[in-house]
Amino acid sequence: MNLFKLLLTGVLLLSLYFSEAVAQNVSGFVYEKEGTGQKAALTGVNVYWIHTTKGTFSDEKGNFKISREGISDQRLVVSFLGYRKDTLNVTQSKSRLEVALRPDNQQLNEVEVKERQGTFMSKLNTMQTQVINSGELQRAACCNLAESFETNASVDVSYSDAVSGARQIQLLGLSGIYSQIMTENIPLIRGLASTYGLNYIPGPWMESIQISKGTASVVNGYESTTGQINVEYKKPENSEKLYVNLYGNSNLRFEGNINGAVRLNNKLSTMLLVHADVLNNKFDRNHDDFMDLPKLTTYNIFNRWDYINPGVMVSKLGIKYLDETRTGGQMGFNKNTFVDDTTGISDGTKTYGFNVRTKRLEGFWKNGFFIRNHPQASIGLILSGINHEQTGFYGLDKYNGHERSLYANLIFNTSFLSNTHKIAAGMSYLLDDYREDFQQTQLRYLYQVNGGSTNYDKFTLYDYKKVDFNMNRTERVPGAFFEYTFNLKDKFTVIAGLRGDYNNLYGWFVTPRLHLRYKFNETTTLRGSIGKGFRTANVLAENSSFFVSQRQFVFVEKLKREEAWNFGVNFSKEFRLFNRKAEFDIDAYRTSFINQVVVDADSLPNKVFFYNLQGKSYANSIQAQLTLEPVTRFTVTMAFRVNDVKMTINHQLREKPLVNLYKGLVTLSYATKFNKWRFDLTGQLNGPARLTDSEKMPVILQRPEHSPVYIQLLGQITKKFKFIDVYLGSENLTNFTQDNRIVEYFKPYHTHFDASMVWGPMVGLTVYGGIRLTIK
Repeated sequence: MNLFKLLLTGVLLLSLYFSEAVAQNVSGFVYEKEGTGQKAALTGVNVYWIHTTKGTFSDEKGNFKISREGISDQRLVVSFLGYRKDTLNVTQSKSRLEVALRPDNQQLNEVEVKERQGTFMSKLNTMQTQVINSGELQRAACCNLAESFETNASVDVSYSDAVSGARQIQLLGLSGIYSQIMTENIPLIRGLASTYGLNYIPGPWMESIQISKGTASVVNGYESTTGQINVEYKKPENSEKLYVNLYGNSNLRFEGNINGAVRLNNKLSTMLLVHADVLNNKFDRNHDDFMDLPKLTTYNIFNRWDYINPGVMVSKLGIKYLDETRTGGQMGFNKNTFVDDTTGISDGTKTYGFNVRTKRLEGFWKNGFFIRNHPQASIGLILSGINHEQTGFYGLDKYNGHERSLYANLIFNTSFLSNTHKIAAGMSYLLDDYREDFQQTQLRYLYQVNGGSTNYDKFTLYDYKKVDFNMNRTERVPGAFFEYTFNLKDKFTVIAGLRGDYNNLYGWFVTPRLHLRYKFNETTTLRGSIGKGFRTANVLAENSSFFVSQRQFVFVEKLKREEAWNFGVNFSKEFRLFNRKAEFDIDAYRTSFINQVVVDADSLPNKVFFYNLQGKSYANSIQAQLTLEPVTRFTVTMAFRVNDVKMTINHQLREKPLVNLYKGLVTLSYATKFNKWRFDLTGQLNGPARLTDSEKMPVILQRPEHSPVYIQLLGQITKKFKFIDVYLGSENLTNFTQDNRIVEYFKPYHTHFDASMVWGPMVGLTVYGGIRLTIK
């Protein structure tokens, strides 16, 4: 606690040196009047400046906020399917609005509160963007970013191995490392955070999540290939004064969150967010003598400051610190008595376990300057830094990683001819300094031979060697970008971007990207995109699942930078069904690699090879989704996706391992009048995934070529009071878990021990509950 108090004091003192300003905003409340005269909030209403693509949506409470920055025509359009569109003239003296929308059908005698679904497709964004707001995040046990996609069809989340508890995502059939994960448009989960970073953002800190498929804007860099996931943190100027979330589940995992926001004057506001997560309970329900989940202790604190000077500048400052410890392995493992030597291996008495400690410090400073006498022009400067330290051991293997990253982005924005033409241009700089080392203990055994056949059950350790894999590198990447937007009366939009960067390790490279949107009418939109993405693989951090195995690492050659093209189309149609709003979306995307780091766990069962792509590698993904409201306040979403992902492994074009061939999703959400009760149920159909080859292993350890098809269900009931929400739910209602998730679990130091082949749930039926206290 002394360290915590010292850190908090330091954060507050440091923050006082800076100020933050936000461009002038217009906020408001959108509602419809009920027959009783009460105001019923409308969620998901389009609010945008006329003849522009600059807009937002009302949240689950009907509130919205939109910036005036760069706007010359002060008419604000408020549009919602099934209601009459309204256009308001917002003078400079107006900063707060109340907008009443009327249904198109004036024969309705009574209009009830309509709680819209918390996930929706952005109609204003040229790129295909799905928005998950706070209402959707509260439909399930959203304890962190990794658990925020359980009700989403586009993003898959799974465990990366059966021991460490690390999570990974997939988008468009490819690992999350090919998606750019950002917070408030600042790159965040990359580098060493690839291993456990999805746990670093608590759910109660998030205001919303935007998921974009395909390559993103060149303004944000060159790394996004399959898409972009951007998290918006809660803001002190419009957040709750006090928010408390307490959570616990049947596995004896407990979590506490406290957010507090203070408006010091009409310009300066601050917010402190504190998170703690503890799981000290060891349990083994599948009886393989390994903990189903590791013991976990996480402390996370975030302080941000906002200084608002309307029409002058924008400046945002934040600093965050995380301390996390993970311990797992066999039930009898004790990190305090574990000895780093080979004694007890031959007779089977040595326990196996792992322990990882992570300390991470992040800071950002965002500034926007409104150019006097040029209201449509602005200059932005974004600075961020990360210091990430991670140390630990996995059995006899040791890992040490230290990342220091600096990111700077200078952006100039302007528009002309009533925002028909827009230009964004600027320069960026990225510094990544990695000090990463993995020391692997490679064991060799003698076996008994009876009658000419080898007895793998009886072996003796006779030799070992320690091999160091040092992946130190420093990358410096200065770059420049230019992006042009043509918007023809919000009917047809083109965004053409080009950036050039110089990497001190790989030289010059150019990133072109193009996005198109054609709006047939208010309810029908067609989008298309094509672009290139580049990234440098962090091979150790991104493949830490193999740390929990006895596979020997083999680097066949010097690895090149990864490079790929992505292109796709999206069709979106809104219509009336059951006399209520419904929406249908279908998209198809293809990612084609020019070069890729191949992780080959097929060629030999006791090794994993790393080499450059020699042949084809691609991912095709097609997804269709239908959202409808068959009865009032009852929302149904149905989605289905097919993946075709192949890569050349050992000179053969094969299915990429551990990628589901298809996935289905159904979500049901019902809310009573005034949202006093809410009932949510989600079902997932998970298709088969190819497993790595095992025919060279002993017969007893061999597995099928594909995982089975399985179904998962999760549900939650929420009761709302004046200031408190009480929720009770369950995950994995089908109680389905993966069998034989750890190969040769009974001999964890032997050749074929492997916990990286995970395709299904690790934990069965889990019941959870909690309370949320909100004081505005």
